[in-house]
Amino acid sequence: MFGRSLKLFRVLGFDVRVDISWTFFALLIATSLALGFFPAVYEGWPASTYWWMAVGGVIGVFFSIVIHELSHSVVSRAFGTGMTGITLFLFGGVAEMKGEPESAKAEFFTAIAGPAISIVLGVIFLWLASFGGEAPTPASALAGYLGRLNLVLAIFNLIPAFPMDGGRVLRAILWAMKGDLRWATKWASGLGGLFGFALMMAGLWAAFSGSLVAGLWWFLIGMFIRGAAQSSYQQMEVRRLMGGVTVRDLMHKDAHVVPPTLTLAELVDRYVYEFQQTAFPVSEHGDFVGVVDTAHVKSTPREEWSRVTVKDIMTPPEQAPLAAPAQDAIIALQSLQQTGADTLIVTDGRGVLGTLSRGDVMKLLGLKMDLESV
Repeated sequence: MFGRSLKLFRVLGFDVRVDISWTFFALLIATSLALGFFPAVYEGWPASTYWWMAVGGVIGVFFSIVIHELSHSVVSRAFGTGMTGITLFLFGGVAEMKGEPESAKAEFFTAIAGPAISIVLGVIFLWLASFGGEAPTPASALAGYLGRLNLVLAIFNLIPAFPMDGGRVLRAILWAMKGDLRWATKWASGLGGLFGFALMMAGLWAAFSGSLVAGLWWFLIGMFIRGAAQSSYQQMEVRRLMGGVTVRDLMHKDAHVVPPTLTLAELVDRYVYEFQQTAFPVSEHGDFVGVVDTAHVKSTPREEWSRVTVKDIMTPPEQAPLAAPAQDAIIALQSLQQTGADTLIVTDGRGVLGTLSRGDVMKLLGLKMDLESV
């Protein structure tokens, strides 16, 4: 779902990351607040005041979204569903779950926690704004803005369009009614896709009616929701089809291991071209000591291949893309996607047991989807 992201901090055991697209979102909020909303509602204040309020607004929006997503994470963890962290991106934020919730009850309370905490935040901010009296100060005006924003965030998220919070609540209800998570997800994601399509059409209508910026914004939000609804169902299908499959089941046990003393010229001629692989584990005296791939080779000038050895350019074990033989294949695939690597080295902590490539996982997944998806 995301591009490059930066880890900001860790809270309650969860990593909080920000996607590069959040920068655009933050600038958009700050500009619209400083040049549009605050001057229109609170006239006569200095321009510098509007900008400081805008900066405060961006910070308040940031922490409001983090707290919203953190509530999902904490409740999910209480029900035993693993979380990988929280990522903020262009359209808000998401709490990243390792798998599907174990019960409809867990899904319901995890989903409702976000809007509930947003309502609490909204009430608190509006209460703080009330201290400004009839003549609001910049601080009380900012608090009032954040209060209304959190209430709008709660209401919008409660729309029954999967994978939004309201859609997850709907899925929990459907799941509880029929006892079938797959069926519930299919219907909830279908409604989410329809809602996204409706937003896209509304955005086009607004754009052609003269509200170009607002129309484009609604179109993009609708497109995101529609895509997220479809991908959420696909991710659930992938987890279902690959359930029980481990790295050991798919790895190549006859991995081609290279010694650290091998020159790059020998590596290319005797291994890369012959076996048509892009990455090789490096072993010395039976111990795994690193991994070398074609990216390392390409970064070395061609005229130096005959004297530079694998040991000179290999990635050390602590930085290498690794997998344990008992690890779920779907977790291994996620690791490949997150790291951008093409091959995982399967080890027992010391020696090389095999290798697992992205193609190995995708080949089995493709066969399962062809034979078992209905």
